Amino acid sequence: MMLTLLILPAIIMFIVSFFKHKKAKFLLAITSLMILLPIVELFLLPKPYSIWDSYLVADKLDTYILLVSSIVGIGVTSALLTLDKHVRVSAKAYNRFYRFFALFWVGLIFSILANHMGIYWIGLELATLSTVYMIKTNHTKAAHKEAWNYMIVGAIAISLLLFGIILMYASAKPVLGEDAMRFDLLVKYAGDIPSPFLFEMGFAIATVGMFVKMGFFPMNLWLANIERASFYPVAALFSGILESAVIIGFFRFSEVARQVNYSHLFVFVFVYTLLTIFIVSFLIFRAKDFMRLFSLSGIEHMALIALFWVSGGTFAALLHFGAHAFLKPALFLSTGVLESQGKYRIAGALRGYSGKKGTIFWFLVSLFLLAIISLPPSPMFFSELYGFAAMIDNAKQSDHMLAMIGAVLLLLILLSVIFYRFVAIYQSMKYEGEESEKRVYTSELLALIIFAVSLVALLLPGSLAYLRSIA
Repeated sequence: MMLTLLILPAIIMFIVSFFKHKKAKFLLAITSLMILLPIVELFLLPKPYSIWDSYLVADKLDTYILLVSSIVGIGVTSALLTLDKHVRVSAKAYNRFYRFFALFWVGLIFSILANHMGIYWIGLELATLSTVYMIKTNHTKAAHKEAWNYMIVGAIAISLLLFGIILMYASAKPVLGEDAMRFDLLVKYAGDIPSPFLFEMGFAIATVGMFVKMGFFPMNLWLANIERASFYPVAALFSGILESAVIIGFFRFSEVARQVNYSHLFVFVFVYTLLTIFIVSFLIFRAKDFMRLFSLSGIEHMALIALFWVSGGTFAALLHFGAHAFLKPALFLSTGVLESQGKYRIAGALRGYSGKKGTIFWFLVSLFLLAIISLPPSPMFFSELYGFAAMIDNAKQSDHMLAMIGAVLLLLILLSVIFYRFVAIYQSMKYEGEESEKRVYTSELLALIIFAVSLVALLLPGSLAYLRSIA
């Protein structure tokens, strides 16, 4: 029954997307709102809650990620109502976007709630394929080219993930038989796996596949190019929802890898994420437009989430995850207004807004820009504080305290480069360049308010207690 309730809004959305009436787009936005209702009910149920035998099981972690994703979906579809005021988009393309968004959402539900490696992969594959068509809703040569790029690189990434799953399954099959695909049993019997090397090989290959999908080294620019060529809501969905489905896979696989050999897991992820942040920080320093800037910043944050998670900072990782999921779509959607008819000028981008709506818009965007670089009281300030503390605590239990302190210092230097770049951009947006009259629409402002309220809610004592209970 719960599975039906979770999927029903997406089915309705898919059917409504074939309606040709002008007011259908309002109905589509309402169906997006309906997605939240069963998730709230699921959120209140005792955990773990079996949705479909042992294949789909809701625990506190995936319910949190599903709730965050549904809020992002509502915000994005709200802003989508006035997309045609900023870019040229036909009613047909608009409906097609929703058609594939419905499929995308079904894939996400399966991948986020999966307690089975195979189902997780199928859900992620469905979400990946549907996003290809969402990119193509922008009828430009650049978008079509990037859709193909996404198809090719996404296929490579998802193939690596599948190959890794096969190896992990083969390593655990002598102990668990056909149940060697279940995450819960893999965690429970990880110590009994007779071929830990085979499992670790599978984990490393699967992790590279997941990291490539999120734009980690060596594919740092592919996602930024795709998001630049797509409509703004597509980039917002990528950063706020699709990356969530990928990172929960990393969380699940790494829980097993932690039981097999924690040292190997930590060193592998630590080196990979450090290398990624090193490259991304300098790419951000050279970014020339908003989309690439925010996209590269998103890679930095996903790398930090992975690093905090394997360092034992589960609370910090999940707080950072929530803040990233709300902030990044807000900034991508703001880009639609800031760039004003496709003009990519950073200087003066925050000037020229008048009236209450204009004032609220530039004020919120200013807050989001400063929050993304972790200025207090942004949730990212606290998550990085707890995350780095977890890394030091982790090092205290080993013989590598000095190495960890050096690594944390290097990370802080790299984050300072990003901080400097964002502050310089904010100054340019607010105080430089020519001022021209710009307009912001109610639906876009509503989306930003939803994200702002969600960020504040993330810092409420009840929310923080929930995140701590997951750890």
